[in-house]
Amino acid sequence: MAKRVGVDKWIFFTTLLLVVAGLVMVFSASAVVAEERYHSPYGFVIRQALWALAGIFTMIVLSRIDYTRYNSPRFIYTALTVTTLLLVIVLFFHDSHHTHRWMRFGAFSFQPSEIAKPVIILFLAWFLSTRLGQMHDWRNTVLRAAMMPVVFMLLIVKQPDLGTALVVGGVSAMMLILAGMDWKYLFVALAAAAPPLAALLFWVPWRRARMLAFMHPDLDPQGAGFHINQSLIAVGTGGFTGRGYMEGMQKLFYLPEAHTDFIYANIAEELGFIGAICILALFVVLGYRGLRTAYLSTDPFARLTAFGLTTAILLQAFFNISVVLSLLPTKGIPLPFISSGGTSLFFTLAGIGILLNISKKVD
Repeated sequence: MAKRVGVDKWIFFTTLLLVVAGLVMVFSASAVVAEERYHSPYGFVIRQALWALAGIFTMIVLSRIDYTRYNSPRFIYTALTVTTLLLVIVLFFHDSHHTHRWMRFGAFSFQPSEIAKPVIILFLAWFLSTRLGQMHDWRNTVLRAAMMPVVFMLLIVKQPDLGTALVVGGVSAMMLILAGMDWKYLFVALAAAAPPLAALLFWVPWRRARMLAFMHPDLDPQGAGFHINQSLIAVGTGGFTGRGYMEGMQKLFYLPEAHTDFIYANIAEELGFIGAICILALFVVLGYRGLRTAYLSTDPFARLTAFGLTTAILLQAFFNISVVLSLLPTKGIPLPFISSGGTSLFFTLAGIGILLNISKKVD
C-alpha cells in the first residue's frame, strides 16, 4: 500500500473541534468571574484564544518537521536538562494558592510540569526503541528507563501537583508495557510506590480532607466536600439537553474553578448529557486515531511516541472527567484542549503536531 502523503485529517479536525469547544465553554464559564476581576467578560477567553493560536501555529509547524529529528541523544539530553532545570527553578518562584507550579513574568505565566509530559514521552521512546529485545534486563533497561520519570514525578509532587505526577507515572508505565516490560516489574513498582502514595494522600492534611470528602461528600458540604458537591449539582441539573449555553447557575461563584478543572461540569449543566457525550466522543475519536497511528507505525520510536502522546491526553481526560463525576478524589488537573490554561493547551497542541507528522508515515 502507498504511504500516506498527508496528515491524519481525523486527528487534525477533531483537535480543532476540541479547541473551539474549549474556547466557547471557557467564555461561558469565566465571563462573570472575568467581569469582576478584569472588568471585562473577555479576560480569560482572550488569553486562552491567544494561546490557542500560538498552539495551532506550533502544531502545524511541528506536523511538517520530520519526527526523526527528536530521535537523537543531543535533542533528548538537552530537553531533559532544560526541563529538569525548569522544574527545580519553579520551586523558588512566589507561590500561588500555596503551590509553586507557575513561573510568572508580569502578565505571562508558564507551567513547567506541562512540558515534562511530552519530554518524558520522547525520552522513553528514544531510550526504549533500541532496547526492545532487552526488556527482561531490569537493571540496565527497565530501571534506567524509569529513573527520569521518577525524578520528574518527585519534582512535580514537590510543587505540589500530584495529579500531573500521576499522569507522568501512568504514561511511563504504559509505554514500558508496550515496549515489552514484564508485568511483574509493574506490580513490584506499584507495591513500592503504595506506601509513599498513601502518605501523600492521608498524611498531608488537605489531601486527607479531599479523600474523606470523596468517601463521604456529605460530611463537610461547606468545606472539603464543597467542590465535588457543587460539581455534582451542576451535572445533575443539566439533565439531557442542559439549561442552555450561558445559562448555567453553578458557575456564578458556586462551582470553584468552573473554567479550569471543573469545566466539564459546566458543559454538563449548560449542554446537558448530549453536550457532555459529544465532548467525550471527540476524545474517543482522537484516541482511536492516535492509537491507530501508533499501531500502524513500523518505526519503534514513532510507535512509542504516538502511543505516549495519545495516552497522555486520554489519561488526563479520564482523570479530569472522573473527578467531575466523583469517580475519583478531587485533584487539580485540566481537561485537555477544553480547560482554561495556556501552557497546557500549547504543549498539548505541540504534541498533536508531532503525532500528525508521524501519521504521515503510516499506511
